Amino acid sequence: MSAALAARTTLPPSEGAEVESVRLLARALEQPTARLVAPDGTAVDIPSPVHDVLVRVVEAMEAGRAITVAPVEQRLTTSQAADFLGVSRPTVVKLLEEGRIPFERVTRHRRVRLDDLLAFRDDRRREQRAQLDDITRQAVADGLYDAAASDYENALRRARAGGGDGASDR
Repeated sequence: MSAALAARTTLPPSEGAEVESVRLLARALEQPTARLVAPDGTAVDIPSPVHDVLVRVVEAMEAGRAITVAPVEQRLTTSQAADFLGVSRPTVVKLLEEGRIPFERVTRHRRVRLDDLLAFRDDRRREQRAQLDDITRQAVADGLYDAAASDYENALRRARAGGGDGASDR
């Protein structure tokens, strides 16, 4: 991950008293509300949205995952955007130039808002789920769930070779 995001990334504790503290905090946050007590003894109720974020942070740390907290309007470089999406930087540049993800130019550099990346990722996930649903519906319609694995492989091979839907010559 790039230096700008890594600076806000916190690794979970790996051993000792800190691990136990995270476990205790997780148990305390199971309650619907919590209070924060400052070193001077001042107690403040933690607002529900902040409580929800703390719960997610502690759950992730308890599972051994690193945490990055960033404002959604944060602007990322194309390399940071690629890291976030799990794709190459050239792929991100292509998506930007195709207009699939909005971006801004700062001098000659492109910057992408985190909230735009989140929206793109969510849209892409919805599209992938819809495609998988379509594939599953077609497989059911073709009777491939009732077929042997070799029948399915043969139908897939024929379909890839341009031999039609593969269902007609079973």
